[in-house]
Amino acid sequence: MKNFLFAILSGLLLAFAWPTYGFPILLFIGFVPILFVERHVRLSDIKWKKISIFGYSYISFVIWNFITTNWLQYADVFGASFAILVNSMLMAILMVVYHSIAKRATVNISLLFLMCLWIAFEKLHLGWDFSWPWLNLGNGFSEYFTWIQWYEYTGTFGGTLWVWLVNILIYKLIVKYQIQKSINSVKSNGIIILAVIILPILISLTIYYTYNIEGEQINVIALQPNIDPYSEKYNVSNEEIADMLLKLADTKINAQTDLVVAPETVFADNVKITQLENAYFKRKLDVYISEHPNLNILTGISFINFITDKSLVKKQSNYHKSGFWYDDYNSAMMLNASDDVQLYHKSKLVVGVETLPYQTIIKPLIGDFMIDLGGTLAMKTTQEERTAFTTTNPDLKVGPIICYESVYGEFVTGYIRNNANVLAIITNDAWWGETQGHKQHLSYARLRAIETRRDIVRSANTGISALINAKGDITSSLAYDTQGALSGTVTTNEKITFYTWAGDYIARIAMFIALFVFLITMYRKSRVS
Repeated sequence: MKNFLFAILSGLLLAFAWPTYGFPILLFIGFVPILFVERHVRLSDIKWKKISIFGYSYISFVIWNFITTNWLQYADVFGASFAILVNSMLMAILMVVYHSIAKRATVNISLLFLMCLWIAFEKLHLGWDFSWPWLNLGNGFSEYFTWIQWYEYTGTFGGTLWVWLVNILIYKLIVKYQIQKSINSVKSNGIIILAVIILPILISLTIYYTYNIEGEQINVIALQPNIDPYSEKYNVSNEEIADMLLKLADTKINAQTDLVVAPETVFADNVKITQLENAYFKRKLDVYISEHPNLNILTGISFINFITDKSLVKKQSNYHKSGFWYDDYNSAMMLNASDDVQLYHKSKLVVGVETLPYQTIIKPLIGDFMIDLGGTLAMKTTQEERTAFTTTNPDLKVGPIICYESVYGEFVTGYIRNNANVLAIITNDAWWGETQGHKQHLSYARLRAIETRRDIVRSANTGISALINAKGDITSSLAYDTQGALSGTVTTNEKITFYTWAGDYIARIAMFIALFVFLITMYRKSRVS
């Protein structure tokens, strides 16, 4: 019964630490109860120890996953269930692997392995086909961004390392006290724990209050059309959407406006790429730009490209029952006085909505199970490199981040390495309604601003549209479920942060350590810990 209660406690601590409602200090003790469950089972005489540890861990992680991400059900119940149950299972497997190492290695080595294994797991979640990094531990500080200004050096993996280090130190302190039964014997350890928690926060606060945002001031407008994707979005023509966006822009535009940003797939009636120039809605946008010659319009759009040459069929291409192949794109488009239309195609896709993972294996088994979120079940086609849009303002180069891509730290640095000095996030968070989904998504954008030290313009269909500075402050925003236009200024930055240069180096080091410990430990005989 004690193990069961401890498993529940771990799940609740992790859940109630999460943004945007929680207090992240709980992350520093969230894993301690489940670590004691593992230790109790390992030192006991019960049979089926691995199954017991998996079961208790699964309880913890289902609680954590469900409380923090149950909003997924508003988009699709099956997708939510899959994400919660499978992600919890993977986390529980990590505890079983740790148990196997803990039986064979010293306490310090096995705990080091667990910390590195967890970081490696988070790195896997950033890259494999079932990618779901929403609960990567470093994200948990997004609302307390003044604590983690040093993410410009470490990225969010610095936060994960911080969380695990404190949990391990607290776990070891309690074990030591249980053995020695003396407060004096653990005082020094307690001081170390406080230092490990407080010093990074003090360093971060110093960075926050001394960091100067310097660069060119850019006048921007973020549009929030507030279109219901379930009943309205796919029943409105692109021409009507263009009229709506331009009407919203007119409420804020002036001669100094450099950039207008509209949401992801706001032009949802698939446009053939080859026919874009002749599209009536684009002509309306072009006329508007001719009236404001310094203006740049960045907007989301759905594209389709029919493939006439079968040799051009890609892995992500779609076969239509009528007998032809086509590519489907979720794209960002930049229009200005230049004759050239700049395009970027979304490249981090939502599993089950925009991509079928490991389709050569899965599709023959389960068929076409793509979740319908607005009338399309097609696989999206991506591109290899990040695109930074050039503008009529020589001081402005914009990195267009589409929706889910904003959760990926190292991925976003690709825009900066291609010379983007401002970031634009275009998204449609309406699928989840008035839940934590859109709030967490906005909150995570702060992390990208800090990692890259780039100001962000965020245009969300139903909200929350916002302007975020390079320190992570939301300087202005539009409330969720309102229509409007948000105007303000962002500042360019040409400097490259260490994290932008080095990427997820902490994760790569952790992967090496975890593999090394695993290989030298797994063939040892079990030992008493």
